[in-house]
Formats: sequence, structure tokens, C-alpha cells
Amino acid sequence: MVHLHLSAFSTFFLLYSARAAAVGKHGHSPNQIKSIVTFGDSYTDVVSTGDNATAWPVYAADYGPFNLFPFAKSGATCSNNLTYRPAPSVMESQVPLYFTEVQNGTLHLDPVETLYSLWIGTNDVGRYALLTGNQMSGVTLLDVIKCSTRWVRILYESGARNFLFQNMIPLEKTVLYSNISYPNRYYTLERNSTEWSIFMTELTTTGNALSKLMLEQYASSLPGAHIGLFDSHSLLSDIISNPSEYLNGTAPPSVVTPIKSCLFDSHSLFSDIISNPSEYLNGTAPPNVVTPIKSCVYQLNENVSDTGDCTIANGTDRDSYLWYDELHPSEQADRIVAREYTNAILRKSDRWVTWLS
Repeated sequence: MVHLHLSAFSTFFLLYSARAAAVGKHGHSPNQIKSIVTFGDSYTDVVSTGDNATAWPVYAADYGPFNLFPFAKSGATCSNNLTYRPAPSVMESQVPLYFTEVQNGTLHLDPVETLYSLWIGTNDVGRYALLTGNQMSGVTLLDVIKCSTRWVRILYESGARNFLFQNMIPLEKTVLYSNISYPNRYYTLERNSTEWSIFMTELTTTGNALSKLMLEQYASSLPGAHIGLFDSHSLLSDIISNPSEYLNGTAPPSVVTPIKSCLFDSHSLFSDIISNPSEYLNGTAPPNVVTPIKSCVYQLNENVSDTGDCTIANGTDRDSYLWYDELHPSEQADRIVAREYTNAILRKSDRWVTWLS
């Protein structure tokens, strides 16, 4: 009996060890990645930046260091055939442009040393899209998430092997989608802010759960691929809960009001920022995870081409704020994303990333 018990235990131990070893092999090797290729919307665009400052991919390229090849465009959705916006979408513009530059010799990238990342969804689920019922006829959240995760397969079939998918942040914490919203430069029409906030919570939470399930399927069906899920949502939430650990400006950390407010598991990262703003926001003012750096209040139905009544935080106080305006994270938040993104690529920390393969 003792021998049988020991044999069973040995078998279990060997199986567990083999599984652990397999898990340990997930993801690329430390110092393997030399170049990053980024896709997405204004959260990632390095030219038309959402925070009117240096975008996180630029910081990440410097922190790595990595060669940066940016394709993200402000206002983008995954596909304009699903949720139309007058901007270069991922599927109809950004990915085709990448393929064009590879084919014409503009880009020469070693697939072993290159990582591809996508941060999309903010415009797909937001106003003038899923939230307000302005998607193409019959399109659902499932279609949008299928589109964003299919990006992995499309690039894989072209030879890419290393991927980092950034999920949606808790958008209901932005001024635009919060239950205490006001008319701002992104939306001045009348709406039920409480209803918007609840619906947005459902969209981001369900969307992130769906993307994880779909990425897990790709991880098990694409040989040789290394797929990571960067939990931006939890990171931002942690900043909100512990602002003084992140926001370091000269004003108190601010996770409520944006730097710019006119009347983004990325999800887990931002949730952590929201929960623990003092660990991330280090401006000279107290951490602020509610109001933005630039807050511009508009009159109901006012033309968004107007300037609004703006209150703007200046100088080093800006690093105390989580939000730049009613929709976009601040430059300090971008530095935090860049730091954690770089740590994940260099395999220094897996706090905000889950390597699925």
C-alpha cells in the first residue's frame, strides 16, 4: 500500500512538474525582443496623442530600449465595417499599411526579435458606437472582440510570433462615461450618465472576458506563437485605489478629475491605478484619479468646436493626475503603462501580464 501511494504521489508530482515547466516556458525569453510594432487608437498614437504629450510607446521604446514602429491612429476602431469612425481603423488601414511597408522593403523585422501589440476598444464600445447604438446593423460586442483578437491570427499568418494584447481600461471611470459626467468636448447632448456608466461597465468587463477566452483559443492553436494579455484594466484600477504610489506631481494625486476636462489586463493595470493612485501618481499636488488635468465644461447641446469653460492644471502638478481630459489617461499614466509594458517584455515582472503561450 505504501508503495502504491508513493507511486501515485510520484506520478502526480511528475505531471505537476511537467505542467509547471510548460507554463514556465510561456512567453518569449528575456532580452529577446529588440523591436515593438504598435497598433491601436489615440491611447497609442505617437503623433496625435490623447494627452497632448509624449505617448507611452515612445517611453517604452526608451525604457527598453526597443526600436519602435508605430501604426496606431487617433480615433481608430478595430474595423470601420463594424463600428465606423472617420479614422484609420486597425483592419482597413493600420494592418494593410504595415503589410505594405514590409512588402516594399521599408520594414525589415526579424519575427523572433519583434513583438506586436494592440490596444483597441475605447472607440468601438463608446459614444457614436456600441454604447449609443451607432454600430453597423446587426453588429454586437462579440463581433468587435472577434475582430480585435483576429489581429493575432492575421499577423501570425504573415510570420509574426510575439504578441501582447492590451485589454480595455475601466472606461466607466473616465469623466465621459462616469455617473457624474457633464457636457464636454466629446459629447454635449443630453444623456443618462448613470445608465451610460452601468452599460460601459458591462461592455468593458464582458469584452475583456471574451478577449481572454478568444486569445486562449489562439494560444492553443498557433504553434510557436507567444501571446501575452496585458491587463490595463487592473493596472488603472490599482492606480485609482492607491494613487499616491503612482501619481507624483506637486498637487495631491487626482484619479477623479482629468488634466483636461471638457463639459481607456490594460484593464487591471488601470483598475490598480484607480485603487492605489499614490503608488503611481507622483506630481507635486495630491493624487487625483477623478478630475482631469484639463476640464472643459460645455453647455448642453453646445457645439464641440467651441472651447468650453476650462480649468487646467499646470507644471509638475500634472503628474498627480490620472486623466488628461474626459477620456484620455495622463502622461504620468502613459509612463506607468510604458514601465509595466517594458517590464513585461523584458520578463522582469508578470504582475500585469498573463502569458497564454
